[in-house]
Amino acid sequence: MYHIPVMLNESIEGLNINPNGTYVDVTFGGGGHSRRILECLGEGGRLFAFDQDEDAAKNVIDDSRFTFIQQNFRYMKNFLQLYCGGKVDGILADLGVSSYQFDTPEKGFSTRFNGRLDMRMNQNAAVDASSVVNTYDVSSLASVFSRYGELRNAMAIADAITMAREVSPIETTDDLKAAVARFLPRGSENKVLAQIFQALRIEVNEEMKVLEAFLGQCADVLNPGGRLVVLSYHSLEDRLVKNFMKTGNAEGNLEKDFFGNQLTPYKLMTSKPIVPSDEEIQLNSRARSAKLRVAERRTK
Repeated sequence: MYHIPVMLNESIEGLNINPNGTYVDVTFGGGGHSRRILECLGEGGRLFAFDQDEDAAKNVIDDSRFTFIQQNFRYMKNFLQLYCGGKVDGILADLGVSSYQFDTPEKGFSTRFNGRLDMRMNQNAAVDASSVVNTYDVSSLASVFSRYGELRNAMAIADAITMAREVSPIETTDDLKAAVARFLPRGSENKVLAQIFQALRIEVNEEMKVLEAFLGQCADVLNPGGRLVVLSYHSLEDRLVKNFMKTGNAEGNLEKDFFGNQLTPYKLMTSKPIVPSDEEIQLNSRARSAKLRVAERRTK
């Protein structure tokens, strides 16, 4: 299984699909969400899907209503302008790493396997995780672990890595685990390792920059009444999604007009994030940290 779609039914319900509408799945992956969207579309409907991973291209759906765009979704607006005039009725984003990517050792995403320290979602990208841990200075590494891993001992971990690489390059996931082993609290080893790996993955793929760029385009792309549905998996992502849906900007600053009316492009359809059921978490453990938020483009 390439990827078990998280909160599939809730995501589709959030899109409130018009059978003749135009929709975008910006994180195609194994195509689970896209296939369900196509089931809801009529002959006049269209679906565009983005994914920069070469492996995702192997899952392309043979359907005349479907168009696959092998690009990072930070370029969504430009490519939609090219393909459909730039306006759509719904956008779905399932952020994070797919089960397939986690379970492929050579991609280096998982703490469970030994593999090359890669972590690139786009295999053509110049910077991988090995280059980050072997070339960043100690303060830059500490900043990555603090900002993206939310690690309190970020400087100590960065210092340990810089000392280890002086002995030999850190080239595999096991090399990295060995370098930071003494900073893994007993009983919480896996949690801290996951935070370290998450921080490196976000840095390598510029995930927060990409997400901010994408969210900044959605209000321009969505037709009035169109829906934005986003699944996030850690607090940094969710906070950014929440801010954009509430205020239309990354900082969460609510602007008002001369008369005191709130200037926000969205109407919130979820006052609090939707979380997976206990049953879904039992079937798919990777759903446990997921949060789903839905917003609708205002008509004026």
